[in-house]
Amino acid sequence: MAAALAPAATDVGRLAGALELPILAQYVDDVEPGQRTGSLPVAAVAAAGGRGSLVNHSEHPVAPATIEALVGRLRVAGLASVVCARTAADAAALAAYRPDYLAVEPPELIGGSRSVSTAKPEVVTATVEAVAAVAPEVIVLCGAGVHDRRDVAMALELGAAGVLVASAVARAADPGAALDELLAGF
Repeated sequence: MAAALAPAATDVGRLAGALELPILAQYVDDVEPGQRTGSLPVAAVAAAGGRGSLVNHSEHPVAPATIEALVGRLRVAGLASVVCARTAADAAALAAYRPDYLAVEPPELIGGSRSVSTAKPEVVTATVEAVAAVAPEVIVLCGAGVHDRRDVAMALELGAAGVLVASAVARAADPGAALDELLAGF
């Protein structure tokens, strides 16, 4: 995936049908489809046309055993898993589950004005090294405070393959222009 969008669960199906851009769920639940009021099974994301899901975002954390189960459920459904980690050590442990993508996002920088790639570059390089040692096939992303092309370019320079961004686009007066600015960093 070169770029993907992770909207609210209520918009996954509508946007998956209207856009060529891959659409991811912001989270999924570790449940089988059926009588699961309020849950979002992996199968529901697949049926809506979603292409994967974030797992363990700091705003929706889950236990390690649940992360492992969700990565497995997503894999079986043919969907991408983007697992979030708070630290390089967490990323190394989570890489053992072999998600498609692993994003390091120190929670204190999420939604802030400073990117992890400039405020804590050592977190990005340590994550890239730690994940490569455990599961070299896992693609490392960095997130938290990524706002412009310089942040993206720095993340790439530090070894990340890409970025995970929300606030910079969601809070922008012109989200399209904000996205174009970020993409220019590639």
